[in-house]
Amino acid sequence: MIRSFVRASLAATTLIALASTSFAHSTFEVQDANIGAAYKAILRVPHGCGTEATHTVRVQIPEGFYSVKPMPKAGWTLETVTGPYENTYLDHGTEVSEGVREIIWSGGNLPNEWYDEFVFRGTFAGSLQPGKIYFPAVQECANGEEAWIDTNEAGDMPAPSVTLTAGAADAHAHHHAAQPVEITLGDLTISAPFTRATLPNAPVGGGYLTIANAGSADDRLVSVTSAIAKDTQIHEMAMDGEVMKMRQLTDGLVIPAGGSVVLEPGGYHIMFLGLTAPIVEGEAISVTLTFEKAGEITIELPAAGSAADAATGHEGH
Repeated sequence: MIRSFVRASLAATTLIALASTSFAHSTFEVQDANIGAAYKAILRVPHGCGTEATHTVRVQIPEGFYSVKPMPKAGWTLETVTGPYENTYLDHGTEVSEGVREIIWSGGNLPNEWYDEFVFRGTFAGSLQPGKIYFPAVQECANGEEAWIDTNEAGDMPAPSVTLTAGAADAHAHHHAAQPVEITLGDLTISAPFTRATLPNAPVGGGYLTIANAGSADDRLVSVTSAIAKDTQIHEMAMDGEVMKMRQLTDGLVIPAGGSVVLEPGGYHIMFLGLTAPIVEGEAISVTLTFEKAGEITIELPAAGSAADAATGHEGH
């Protein structure tokens, strides 16, 4: 499938000699991850091929790392090679049996004296075992290549690797009841906070949570602020005749005494307008909630779902 990796072993001995003046491994910035969690891979390429500049970087995706999405890089052409997985994985309730198996950034120019990073994201399957998982990588130059493909500790050209550990539950489950997140503020209990990943240039995003009021008097969510957006509002989606419409709740959202309100896609929700950065799956954004009686609190909204969900309208906007 990947022609570079077929011929890479033949070139490795020659390239070790070429790189002797500036020998350093290609590695990931973060080399540990949880099984069943999303992972942002930042591949560090510290030099060229000997004295030659690198014009192409190829990364092979191992079995068990699925739903891969590379980040475009200015001045480089981005391509992916897709193919079947050996196993089937569950991605947001949908079975997936194929995806990206190789990422190729080409047409660039990374001189030997420079350093650069190449970024992609994906999810480690919950069926993986603790230990190292390898991402063989190849740098191509005008008259050779450097093949970081060894998957054993004694190899001279070690493949970039991530050490997996059993840990947090699947990062896609932040908005499920199985992830018990509860925050108390006076009579209020805030639970199940989450947001969804957005596409790189998306102008808006949504925030969701449940607010329960154990007090004897109504309270009101009067405002929400976040550094992720130029403006943050409280919205409602509701049927107007036969048309679903969205409107801003300028007077806030009442949290009834002894009751609860759910902010969810297709109903009440927080609206982030003019995003200052993409919302990234597996990470979290901070929001500050201000209530009429309970006061102010800052919470984290874990980013679940994928940018594809947002693109297909799953946000309900």
